Amino acid sequence: MPTYTAPIKDMQFLLHDMLKINDSDVPGYDELDREFTAAVLEEAGKITSEVLAPLNQVGDVEGCRFENGVVSTPTGFKAAFDQVREGGWTGLDCDPEYGGQGMPYILATAVGEMFSASNQSFTMYQGLTHGAYSAIHAHGTDAQKARYLPKMVSCEWTGTMNLTEPNCGTDLGLMRTRAEPQDDGSYKITGTKIFISAGDHDLADNIIHLVLAKIPGGPKGIKGVSLFIVPKFLVNDDGSLGARNGVSVGNIEEKMGIHGNATCVMNYDGATGWLLGEQHKGMRAMFTMMNEARLGVGMQGLSQAEAAYQNALTYARERLQGRAVTGAQNPDGPADPIIVHPDIRRSLMDQKSFTEGARAFIFWGAEMIDRALRLQDQDAHGLISLLTPVIKGFLTDRGYDMTVQAQQIYGGHGYIEEQGMSQFTRDARIAMIYEGANGVQALDLVGRKLALDGGKHVMAFFDLVKGFIKENGDTEALKEDFLDPLKGASKDLQAAAMFFMAEGMKNPNAALAGSTDFMHLFGHVCLGLMWSMMAKTATEALAAGASDVTFYETKLATGRYYMARQLPATKMHLARIQSGADTVMALDAENF
Repeated sequence: MPTYTAPIKDMQFLLHDMLKINDSDVPGYDELDREFTAAVLEEAGKITSEVLAPLNQVGDVEGCRFENGVVSTPTGFKAAFDQVREGGWTGLDCDPEYGGQGMPYILATAVGEMFSASNQSFTMYQGLTHGAYSAIHAHGTDAQKARYLPKMVSCEWTGTMNLTEPNCGTDLGLMRTRAEPQDDGSYKITGTKIFISAGDHDLADNIIHLVLAKIPGGPKGIKGVSLFIVPKFLVNDDGSLGARNGVSVGNIEEKMGIHGNATCVMNYDGATGWLLGEQHKGMRAMFTMMNEARLGVGMQGLSQAEAAYQNALTYARERLQGRAVTGAQNPDGPADPIIVHPDIRRSLMDQKSFTEGARAFIFWGAEMIDRALRLQDQDAHGLISLLTPVIKGFLTDRGYDMTVQAQQIYGGHGYIEEQGMSQFTRDARIAMIYEGANGVQALDLVGRKLALDGGKHVMAFFDLVKGFIKENGDTEALKEDFLDPLKGASKDLQAAAMFFMAEGMKNPNAALAGSTDFMHLFGHVCLGLMWSMMAKTATEALAAGASDVTFYETKLATGRYYMARQLPATKMHLARIQSGADTVMALDAENF
């Protein structure tokens, strides 16, 4: 059975050495000293390694059951969920007014990675609840907040987001679910939603569904969509549970992965719901959930890659096969461990350099979210809005690739379910699809985010990279291995953006045909920046006489690998972008 160990040392390096959160001006960061974050992360590490990770394969094998209209989760999930709730983990960064602990988002992000890496299916129940909490917290009335949020923070009640219908996915303007106004101010919700993660289960007393629907007579298309709170059980004025609402499960999906999470077909038959936010402004409220969810899904790409890498590394150290070409490394044994072979090393370095770079990227993004929320920093808000599709799309595409590489380390054993490696690959695959498929993320990046506020935020990113390179240009230890490659990659990104500006207006297909390449090019530059920042930190630590020399030297060696072996992909992506749309659009539809 696969195991998982939380990478606490690397997290502490990012939080305190690279980001120096304890010295930040962000409110609440002054409380995040090294000793405090270590205590939180170590406690989270225990529950993820000892409680959740052992249930990961159980959830995969058993899956959820749907019998007589009732959904049951895998063996052990209920007891583990109770333990997580009782530990206060579900409300780590939630508002203290509703029972949360009020911690900064960056600390919740670090803990969230551990939970997702140890058991992605399980963690989705509380993760989706957090998204629903955030939407109600941002857009609900005081009465709605008081009624729902305390129980959602504690996960006594969980939450969902209901967007997709059988006839529409990304194009939500086509939805048919309707909301009929009632004299008492409520609405009757009727329609069918599909692919609803955690749509029903036996982990909580109530489920608070957030449902997109159209009020009759409203504007056509997406402008006529509103968002509604539709609880599984109606809630009485005193907070107790009342009658069962008109919402039921039609079926649960049989899926490639995340078997431990119930993905439901939800039927709303005149269910009672209440408007969340303004009429016909449902997408604005829903995007509060979706943006948070997209960052969380990007983290899932990292977390599955991290868990898969940890197990592949253990296997590579233990599996004996062949001899090193430079001479036996295990002369007393029948063969050498496969980690001696250069191609195995290449694969492991691909994985290690990705996971550590991606973790830095997500933590850096989490700090921006804290700045936006706690300081009302509009520049931070604009930059993280620009980077959200990159975090979601690039990290899940590459995270999936890394799980495949980890599985490959095992050879034939990686294809055998007993080893558990295929689960990481199968679970990671959904992250490329839900919360907006990665092709849609790329279109959003190129078609909307680049031009946001007149291109202000992408220019700010270029200035940030340029400023970092200039500030550290005199540091010889960084120049050749980190700063020069980063400068070249950033120029590739700027050239791609200029191509879109020059060609996009007269031939939109030229921009859209290169959108996925641009998202990956942007992602590589972001990880190049992260590795350069980590290299600076490690170099300064060594110069200051750090005691853990091996850790910092390993960090530098891993960074050099990424800059030399992964970052050059920016040139390939630029060449594809500049080839335009002619070859992409050359065939008529009937000729495929």
